[in-house]
Amino acid sequence: MITPPDRTPLPREFFDRPVLEVAPDLLGRTLVRTTPDGPITVRLTEVEAYDGPNDPGSHAYRGRTARNEVMFGPPGHVYVYFTYGMWFCMNLVCGPEGRASAVLLRAGEVLEGAELARKRRLSARNDKELAKGPARLATALGVDRALDGTDACASGETPLRMLTGTPVTSDQVLNGPRTGVAGDGGVHPWRFWIANDPTVSPYRAHVPRRRSS
Repeated sequence: MITPPDRTPLPREFFDRPVLEVAPDLLGRTLVRTTPDGPITVRLTEVEAYDGPNDPGSHAYRGRTARNEVMFGPPGHVYVYFTYGMWFCMNLVCGPEGRASAVLLRAGEVLEGAELARKRRLSARNDKELAKGPARLATALGVDRALDGTDACASGETPLRMLTGTPVTSDQVLNGPRTGVAGDGGVHPWRFWIANDPTVSPYRAHVPRRRSS
């Protein structure tokens, strides 16, 4: 059986590059989530790059911990974290092993398995909102910390796999400040998205959280 070009798995070498090269190159690629009820396929439309020791916004800026261990490689693995006490977000690890960097998957278009995603995203007003934002994307795919460390480049059965998809041309890629990132990490224009795509999440600047008295 011949695999169509767009269904070819992305090789590990794709991710073994600087994160600012990998991030925009992920736009238009497809992520397949295999579940007992069937597959869900998402076309990536928005991502954010996080560059480890060079990036105050990165979870790995201050070094290795039990939480961020997966960010240190190998490349092509999935880093999942829990945020705000209620949501999961997923990243794809990049760069050489031992140097933490990753791309946050911010939004995508559900191409296959929308009926499964709808069951997890009951508040979505339409299918364009199923994976519109990093927590929504992870929720639609049923991703949680149990999938932290999954190899998205593995052969055979795997719960998450990155495929070649249909990469977009450079003139379709826009970039700007990352969403909701505070301090020095907020100045980097390391959010990348497909121009005029309706599944891209709206930009929101960081708003300091009020401390309870």
